[in-house]
Formats: sequence, structure tokens, C-alpha cells
Amino acid sequence: MDLQTSLLPSMAPPQANSGEESKLSPSGLPIREIPGGYGVPFLSPLRDRLDYYYFQGVEEYFRSRVARHGGATVLRVNMPPGPFLAGDSRVVALLDARSFRVLLDAGAVDKRDTLDGTYVPSLSLFGGHRPLAFLDASDPRHAAIKRVVMSLAAARTPRHVAPAFRAAFDAVFDAVESGLAAGGGVEFNKVNMNQMLDFTCAALFGGVPPSKAMGEGAVKKAVKWLIFQIHPIASKIVKPWPLEDLLLHTFRLPHFLIRRDYADLTSYFSAAAASILDDAEKHNQIPRDELLHNLIFLTIFNAYGGFKIFLPHLLKWLARAGPDLHAKLAAEVRATVDNDVIITVSDVERMPLVKSVVWESLRMNPPVEFQYGRARRDMVVESHDAAYWVREGEMLFGYQPLATRDARVFDRAGEFVPDRFVGDGEEVRRLLEHVVWSNGAENGAATEGNKQCPGKDMVVLVGRLMVAEFFRRYDTFVAGVVEMPLEPVVTFTSLTRAGAGAGGARA
Repeated sequence: MDLQTSLLPSMAPPQANSGEESKLSPSGLPIREIPGGYGVPFLSPLRDRLDYYYFQGVEEYFRSRVARHGGATVLRVNMPPGPFLAGDSRVVALLDARSFRVLLDAGAVDKRDTLDGTYVPSLSLFGGHRPLAFLDASDPRHAAIKRVVMSLAAARTPRHVAPAFRAAFDAVFDAVESGLAAGGGVEFNKVNMNQMLDFTCAALFGGVPPSKAMGEGAVKKAVKWLIFQIHPIASKIVKPWPLEDLLLHTFRLPHFLIRRDYADLTSYFSAAAASILDDAEKHNQIPRDELLHNLIFLTIFNAYGGFKIFLPHLLKWLARAGPDLHAKLAAEVRATVDNDVIITVSDVERMPLVKSVVWESLRMNPPVEFQYGRARRDMVVESHDAAYWVREGEMLFGYQPLATRDARVFDRAGEFVPDRFVGDGEEVRRLLEHVVWSNGAENGAATEGNKQCPGKDMVVLVGRLMVAEFFRRYDTFVAGVVEMPLEPVVTFTSLTRAGAGAGGARA
């Protein structure tokens, strides 16, 4: 049972103190002061960090505080990493679908330097430049960089993503089948991690893949660079936990340890993206060096990092759904495409169940669980049952799995419902408004003036291609799933090739 489902059915609207309901919001809800608090400086943020990562865990951390304040889903809490990495841990947490939506409003929140929440990685990790994800939509550089990125995605997605993904998919599952034939289970995450970087670069730039240009160490360099950015908000990496807390959550990892690896990545991308950099420089769109470091961030952090998290979650839900869903997906895929062709964008558009399964996976497990932004002005934020004053400059925080599993919006909110988004009626369109993994509604679009992911359509396409390619090749599969903080570990134990039958050959 997910947190939102477990809380909302038993929640009564929070009780107001005397005099709190003297004003009403535009929707007619009572305006209240935000419940909760931040405790004793330094000590309380430190204790809350330990609760969040080790003593309670993320879900219980929020559940206990919602319960403590009578079911209110807008609360004042401290968010990690706290001392000494963040100067201010105080946030207003938005823990329901309605209040969460203010974080998607570029006119209401300032997103400068809020990607990682209450701390900002050193710009030395990005060649001294502030990447697009750390820029507010009002910054002129945001429009210039996003224009280039959207043009790149629009140019590459229709013709290059599907063939590149087919090559990566075949490499991944040839390796999985070989491992199964040798005996024992095969962990998908490791194989996927090694292939997805080559796929991402091939899809965006073409040319020589990183594994050929930099050797087998290419993935290690990319993952190491990611760790140096997100270590303050990562957990369950180092044992015992007191050592992890000291090493990852207290001080920044020194930049000199990653300098050479990032120089190698920079050299590769300078060559791989040369035509894009040349074109942007020719039209004076953005300085070449700034765009180069933005393309590195886009490719490794946004795209590769996203696929590394998203695809295991997608397989997790397919594994748990079992053979009945597998049979339906296989029938839809095989009725749409022949066995010997590359599945295209237009092909998956004609697979309603495949599309629904991908959206449902993104609803259940958004690749990025958090959203942050600073209030641009004094304003009122509404939850389902009340409204709250937010002051200019306050940091707003949204835990996205609660927003996308809100039982006040979604029926059977905590369950994976494969056909939830089948159809094109008004109800499906209404639900897609609340699938917000991309920092915007799923039926919305990225623009130069908003913060919605410019690669949203590419991510969804890759998910659909994954499901379609899988069930063209296999009838069913069995896999074990172990939940971990960033991504589940999916270990295949059997794969049944298409047409093999119940007693046929298994990989």
C-alpha cells in the first residue's frame, strides 16, 4: 500500500484553530497557517536527516508527520541533506496532487538552483557553467539553451531513436540470455547500465559510441560523475550507515577526484556533438563551451540517468503483473508489427495497451521523485481540503509519488493498473494532467518558457519501444525484484522466447 492511499481515506480535513478561518481562498477553502515546524537549528535538521534515510525511511518520514498534524498534506518540514551541505533545510512540503501543481507553474515558483533541493552542486562539476536544469525559466539563457535542446530532440527522435534502441535492446537481451544459459539469474540493471550510455549518445548524436571512443571505462566515468552530484541525497550505497552519513551527507566530495574523468567525457562530447556546437556557434545562439557542458549534462544526467532508473521500474511492474498481461501485450505488439522490422514511432502509437503500461509506470514511479521551487511572491496554495499562506522566498518541495498516487485523483491509486490510460476520452485526458514526472502534465508540451523536460517525448517513446520490442521477442518472463532507493534491482530467472510455448525452450 502506498503512502497516499494509506492516509487519505481515513483523513478528516485538518481542524482549524480559533480565528484561522477568517479568510477563504478563491475556491472557497479556509486559509490557514501551514502546520509543522523546523525545530532547533542544526540539531533538528540533522535528526530529521537520520530519520529520513535510516530510522524511518522516506515513506514513514512523511506518513508520521502527516498523521501528527491531523492529516494535513501541506506541512513545514526539514529536508536532507542538512548540515553542513545545505545552509537552509526548511521547506514547505506539498504532499497531494492539488498542492503539488503549484510547482509546475513557472509564474508562481522560481526554479533557479533548485534541481537538487536545498543544496547546489559545485559548478566546477559542469565546467563552471550553470546547466539548463539549474536555470529559471525567466533567465534569457534558459530560452536559448532549451531552444537548441528541443531542436535536437525534435530532429533526432523520429528517425534515430528507434534504430539505436533496437541495437541496444538486442545487445542487452543477448547478454541476458547468455547469462541465463550459463545458469543462475541475470541482473538487468548491470547490463542496462552498460548499454544505455551508448544508446543515448547514438540516439542524440550518432557517430562513435562512448564504449568505443573511451573504452570499457566510459560508463564508470559517467556514473562516477553522477555520484559526485547526487551523493548528498543518495543512500544505501555505503555500509554501515554511520559511515555513509559521514561520507556522503556531511561534506562535498572533492572535485579533484573527478577532474580527469570529466575531462575525458568533455573530450568525447566535444567530438560527438561537433556539428551541433558548430551550428549554435554559427548562429550566435549560445557560447560553444557553455552549450558543450549543457549537452554533457543533458545526455548523462537527464537522459542516461533517467533511463537507468526508469527502465528497471518498468520491468518491475511487468514482472509483478504476470503472464496474463504479458499475453495481452504480446498479442497487441504482434498484431501491429512484423517480426523482422524495426518498431517505429508510428507503430507504438497504434498500441494503446503498450502506451498505457508506460504511462502507468511513470505514474507509479516517476524517475525524479522530487520537485523544488521558491515562491516568487506571497500566495495561497490549496490542498484538497484547505488553503495555506506561503511567503515570498519560501522553498516549496513536492514528493512526486504522493502526487501521482493521490487517491483523491486516481481510483486504486496504489495499484499498478495496466489499462488505466487506454482510450482517448475525457477521463483519460483528465488523469494525464496528473502524470507529472516531466515537471509538467503528460498531455502538456515543453516550451522555451516553461520547465517541462525537453526530452519528455523521447523518454516515453523509449519506454514504449522497450515494452514493444520485449513482447515481440518473448512470450513471458520471470524476474525477482528488490526495491532500492533509486531503482529496483531486477534479476531475470527465465525468459520464454516467442512461440516456444509452455514447455518450449527457455533462455
